Amino acid sequence: MPPLLKLADEAAYRAHYELTLCRGGIFTHDGIPVFFRREEFDHAFFESSTRRGENDVFSPVRAERIDWIAAALADPGAQRFQGWLKRERRHDPTRRVTVVMGDFVVIIALSKRRDGRLKANFITCYRADNSIGRIIGAPLWTREDCVNALR
Repeated sequence: MPPLLKLADEAAYRAHYELTLCRGGIFTHDGIPVFFRREEFDHAFFESSTRRGENDVFSPVRAERIDWIAAALADPGAQRFQGWLKRERRHDPTRRVTVVMGDFVVIIALSKRRDGRLKANFITCYRADNSIGRIIGAPLWTREDCVNALR
């Protein structure tokens, strides 16, 4: 994994995110393009000040791992699991949770392009220190299950 990124402030991390991730060119180890929206910065790199509400406080600790995202997605040795849909209380083969470094997770949502090829949108990333047990207990993600779920 790349070293932790130490930047001056939230604005510098946001600019780095937009420059390195939002401009494209990020692919999973198996060739799926991953798209990053500017708005996802607030979800991925903010935390709740009350631990129960909205993500309202910028987290430099989370942002230091910003360069781990592309590296995790490109790592052929990473573990991959199906994501969890909280509202539906079930695992979803169109959500892929990549786990590296023991507890760092990157979550992407997969869909199909018009030509039938897979594409993905970045959802979030974080250290799953409290939830890693549930994550690695999920079904393994497979391309076949994902494609079948998208039919």
